[in-house]
Amino acid sequence: MSLAEESTAGPAQRSAMPPVELSGVAGSYRLPVYFACGALALVVNYLLGKEMAWDTLGYHVYAGFSALHDRFAQDYFPAGIQSYFNPYAYVPFYALATSGLSALQASSLLALLHAVILCLTFELALVAFPSGTRRQRLGMAVCAVAMAGVNPILLQQLGTSFTDITTGELVLAGWLLLAGTVRAPGAVRVLLAAALLGTATALKPTNAMHSVAAAVMLVMLPQPATRRIKYLSTYAGALGVSFAIVAAPWSYRLARAFGNPVFPLLNNVFRSPEFVTEPLRHLRFIPSSLVEALWRPFAMMDPAPMIHEEIIAPDHRYALLLVLAGVLLVQRLRRRSRPVDTAAAPDSPVDARVLTALGCAFAADWIAWLSLSGNSRYFLPIACVASVLLVGVLFLVLDARAKARSYLLAAIFATQLVQLCVGADLRWKSVAWNGRPWFDVQVPEKLAHERALYLSLGAQGFIAPYLAPDAGLINFAGDYPLGLSGANGTKVAAEIRKYAPHLRVLMRSAHPYGGEGHTSSVSTVNDSAVNDAMRRFGLRAETGDCATITVYGLPPDTEVRIASASPAADNDGASASDSGTADRSYLVSCQLIPDPTDHSSELTGQREAEIVLDRLEEACPQLFQPRGPPLDDRGGMWRRYYLNSDLFAWVNHDEVKFLDPMHDDNVMRLGRKSDWLRAPLKVTCGRRGAHYFAKVLGPAPAN
Repeated sequence: MSLAEESTAGPAQRSAMPPVELSGVAGSYRLPVYFACGALALVVNYLLGKEMAWDTLGYHVYAGFSALHDRFAQDYFPAGIQSYFNPYAYVPFYALATSGLSALQASSLLALLHAVILCLTFELALVAFPSGTRRQRLGMAVCAVAMAGVNPILLQQLGTSFTDITTGELVLAGWLLLAGTVRAPGAVRVLLAAALLGTATALKPTNAMHSVAAAVMLVMLPQPATRRIKYLSTYAGALGVSFAIVAAPWSYRLARAFGNPVFPLLNNVFRSPEFVTEPLRHLRFIPSSLVEALWRPFAMMDPAPMIHEEIIAPDHRYALLLVLAGVLLVQRLRRRSRPVDTAAAPDSPVDARVLTALGCAFAADWIAWLSLSGNSRYFLPIACVASVLLVGVLFLVLDARAKARSYLLAAIFATQLVQLCVGADLRWKSVAWNGRPWFDVQVPEKLAHERALYLSLGAQGFIAPYLAPDAGLINFAGDYPLGLSGANGTKVAAEIRKYAPHLRVLMRSAHPYGGEGHTSSVSTVNDSAVNDAMRRFGLRAETGDCATITVYGLPPDTEVRIASASPAADNDGASASDSGTADRSYLVSCQLIPDPTDHSSELTGQREAEIVLDRLEEACPQLFQPRGPPLDDRGGMWRRYYLNSDLFAWVNHDEVKFLDPMHDDNVMRLGRKSDWLRAPLKVTCGRRGAHYFAKVLGPAPAN
């Protein structure tokens, strides 16, 4: 008997529950279903190939590495702001990827771990469908697992470095326990559920909305109001304690380093000077209006990118669930004369109270998710709940039409399967299995043992474990650019002084340094762009001391080319067409030496750009947020990146421009710098669907 099916209720409660046939299902079918889930995960993982997404290279490897090695004293934003999210969930991936196993072996073990979420979906279905014949229960539970298994977001992540599934399994296990509590109230289940959900939230803060929404199920307990309040209080207390215990080790280190125990989150509360002090709220997939929010389940059916995830992931299950729930509501309204407890037929396998509790918690979670994120990667465990709800609601709608149920379920599954095969992207970055380790990196002897500080142009966090143990890493050109001004500049300057003269630049390169056809010249190192970037630190590249790190098995383009449409495109790596040869990619590292050139004349341009962009943010705060991010110098083009809205705004020569690189390659002009310097201009701006717009109204005011 599973934990979710145990009963700690008294005789009165047990007598009120529908009969449950557990032993036959548990003894005869549970292990085969588990085996099938594992086999599916292994096959899908093998067919999709090795995942090498930007997230993996940018911060997943580094997160697992930093969890086991204290890097605060030598690294600074090495993988961007993601460097400081709780890293412990990435330890299994890091351990497997660096264990010496082949990539396929390591990925297969991760796929088996990820298959647990399908097994938990099966268990949740058994709780929601506790009676009826054994064949009915098994059939409905298997259908729920099948519906969960055709989720394109889940398939994308099987066997990968992402932790949405692994932490989502803790969430789904917590929901499973609370669903069991609805049938058989007991404090032990509530405590265990809170512990699991608190742990999941500590490991990945996006799980917080699932933890809060789960409390809705406790409101549905068949208990007096005072007992429900007691359970809710127990749940809230245990949730907070478990979160604090799991989060404490990392939060203590963050508090010592930044004065913010959840840095960079909630910095509007803790106000660390090393990050923006406005709220972070990523708007990428959050609906811009109520109409768009109501349409989202149907929009998700479209095989197009940037709807609920960056890549194409069509999913019609939510729209079907909404339609079926509407049909069921109409049916029940027509039967208002019947008692509430006869909503389901007497021989129905569906526990109406459990299904209602799951449905109410799902609805609360959906609203919170759309309001806070809208990113389906963060909704994976509740997507499995949706599969159980879809099967249960379909059964209630067609409770007397067994053949119609079967045909409709087959049609739903077939339609989703066709969408997966012809209209979905099932890997972020796929690389063929080649028998090598996940990361096959060849580092020159000098770099592997020499203590040095690496200033990285772009996210190269995966390389940190392969450099000398006492080497430092600063990614100054990431989503939160760093210079020598403000609190960030003080920290960077201190690191430079500590490591000087052992300073090096690290960047992607199309070719090995000094390779065939490339001498030690600017054509190989692209040192014009490098020196433009290095001058903010008073440094320049010494092309006479460069070395090449060779990495096998990277996809052609592993950098986020998010700003490549701007006039001064990123020069921190190679393009998709020239980022290595065959199976090889290259990182080039050159020594950095002091630059005696006087760049003080550029300070005027920097100050003017700060004034202009500050005024632009004030004129249109709904677009350019959070306000006041660091100013990034791109060879005389001063720009800011706005984390919430994914926008770039910059000043170049006498023009002010902005770009929405996630949805549009068109650069939009917002007047002249000289006009903005005279006085703030009036701007009309906003968001239409997923697209941002801004336009200057009228000429600049006269002096």
